[in-house]
Amino acid sequence: MLGHGDGGRLTRKLIEDIFAKAFNNPELAPLADAAILDLDKNKIAFTTDSYVVKPIFFPGSDIGRLAVFGTVNDLAVMGAKPRFLSAGFILEEGLPLETLERIVASMKEAAQIAGVKLVTGDTKVVERGSADNIFINTAGIGEILDWPSMAASPEPGDEIVLSGCIGDHGVAILAARGELNFSLPVESDCGPVWPLVNALHRESVAVKWMRDPTRGGVASALNELADGKDFGVRLFEDKIPVRKAVSSACEILGLDPLYLANEGKLIAVVKKGGAEKAKKIMASFPTGKDAEVIGELVANPAGKVIIRTQIGGARVLSMMAGAPLPRIC
Repeated sequence: MLGHGDGGRLTRKLIEDIFAKAFNNPELAPLADAAILDLDKNKIAFTTDSYVVKPIFFPGSDIGRLAVFGTVNDLAVMGAKPRFLSAGFILEEGLPLETLERIVASMKEAAQIAGVKLVTGDTKVVERGSADNIFINTAGIGEILDWPSMAASPEPGDEIVLSGCIGDHGVAILAARGELNFSLPVESDCGPVWPLVNALHRESVAVKWMRDPTRGGVASALNELADGKDFGVRLFEDKIPVRKAVSSACEILGLDPLYLANEGKLIAVVKKGGAEKAKKIMASFPTGKDAEVIGELVANPAGKVIIRTQIGGARVLSMMAGAPLPRIC
């Protein structure tokens, strides 16, 4: 089902029941955004991703730029400096060469911004109607930073910092698909999080865990953090940054911005007392100017994500079970 690809509960179950069971090994077992590999005395991060977004051009970005930044971000949140990429292109018969050239030029620019080299690739062409213009698979390799706090386990009292407004990418895709009957000044947030990660590392912020909340959004990413752990997550609704246009679209369509995809945001769990420093560092970058401390880890209820609402109540944020926006990335 489409829901098996939305990054939520069905995706997790599919991975655990089929892929993790078949390929069980210590490197795969954490099911993180990238595998951490020991090569003699060196450690690298290795990741892969596929991009099937529809449409291939949307406000603020396109499938090529998304493929580059999406992959380097998965390396960055594992505490790795992105270095090399591969790209596999599955092209539909009839795709205009001008379109492909535009996408490749966008990938080249994104790679230059991210400071990575695309060093190998593959191309396949399938019959007309067997794909949707173009699908791109990427893999990335990064150098693991010497960052002792990343080896520490999150614990109650640790604080959660978010680098900026959520839901921009999801709403931008909706607008590009023509699923909104009104115009919105919203562009995808597609971009690299490495500059923020590098600055946090350089300033010795005690970061213990990071994610870029793509499919499934912030709520699903934090459910992955809390699942099966002896701590839970408490969020503060009034601290979560959401643009007015995104909030309005969600109200009309019955969506929750906490479950919408983002393609240039960073969530960091920081040792207690370090969140304000992390926020200040993020806010010094244009991509982090709306950074906020949005929550904390708590002892109870363990394994759950709870949000304290603006009116003083509380509700559980579970892992996303359906696919409100398929083919979002």
